[in-house]
Amino acid sequence: MAPISSHSDTPSFTLQIFIFLFLIAKPISSFAHSALDNNPSFDPHISLFGDARVEDGSPNVQLTRPHAPSSGLLLLDKPLKLTMEANVGQPVSFSTEFSFSIAPGNCDGLAFVLIPYGFHTRFQGQGSFGLSGENIFLGIEFDTKKDDKAGNFNANHVSIDIHSVESVKLSNLSSLNLVLNSGNVLKSWVDYDSSSKLLQVRLSKLDENRPLNPILAYHIDLVEMWGNHDVFVGIISTTSDGSSQISSNVNVHSWRFRVKIVPSWMHSLPADPRSYMDNKDGKETREEKGKFCALPILARLIFATGCGALFAFMMLFMWAIFFSRHTLFPVKYQPSHEDFRYEKVNVVVEKEDQCNKV
Repeated sequence: MAPISSHSDTPSFTLQIFIFLFLIAKPISSFAHSALDNNPSFDPHISLFGDARVEDGSPNVQLTRPHAPSSGLLLLDKPLKLTMEANVGQPVSFSTEFSFSIAPGNCDGLAFVLIPYGFHTRFQGQGSFGLSGENIFLGIEFDTKKDDKAGNFNANHVSIDIHSVESVKLSNLSSLNLVLNSGNVLKSWVDYDSSSKLLQVRLSKLDENRPLNPILAYHIDLVEMWGNHDVFVGIISTTSDGSSQISSNVNVHSWRFRVKIVPSWMHSLPADPRSYMDNKDGKETREEKGKFCALPILARLIFATGCGALFAFMMLFMWAIFFSRHTLFPVKYQPSHEDFRYEKVNVVVEKEDQCNKV
């Protein structure tokens, strides 16, 4: 009997072990919960990283643990391309809406972020919203902490961060009768229009309609910022250490994200930058609503008058064609005084002598 060589089986055995480990391997800090795939409030293909989880029987995603430090991330699996692959010069717009609740307690709040590839592997322990170590990002913070270094003047505001946690635009929510960490469910809309390069943020209570005016508006060219690189979209919450206060629960109740392709022949008018101004305290002020403008009203009045005159002319024209030609009007001749003249006529009658005729 020929001896059995152990060297001939070594590559096959090693390959089997590699395949087995590959099939059972899962990321340590992330998992995709099957409940989100069947949840109509969330888009499909959303991954959960860090401490984010879905409790059994709950339709919501809990981002943080009760004890600090804690951080959780919701991330769309498919990256966002800000330019179409078929036409690099054609930019992409997007809209997203999500609802969330923040309970009272120790928490940094919640942020909607545009982040580079690999962020999900390093965001834990990277400070507020995991953005401290990033060189390129866009963050919209729903912040429940006051940080003078970041320019946050209170613990109830919404701000826009670009490449840094120091805010470039900020809005105080106390003036709008909104409290982020009240435990109530709030709903936010974030819209980016690539033609006007305008980023807008809206916020309201869950049972209210989408606000007409944004609480934040900021001009930014995301194509110039990211180029052709892949951009990942996420929602993140962190709880910093160093506080004895009990950490608050941050829940995401729904999230929808939509990409809009803007045709090259369509151009939207940019928003008037004077409508959104910052005062000395950094508070948002808006233009006075209902400002009277005479030019549009005059234009509408002239247009309405012209339409009315045209309609009246057409009615008279139709009347003349279909009705007036069949109507006979009696003509009465009224002589005037100029048609008569009075003259005196002298009549002379000559009488012949009857006698002479005889």
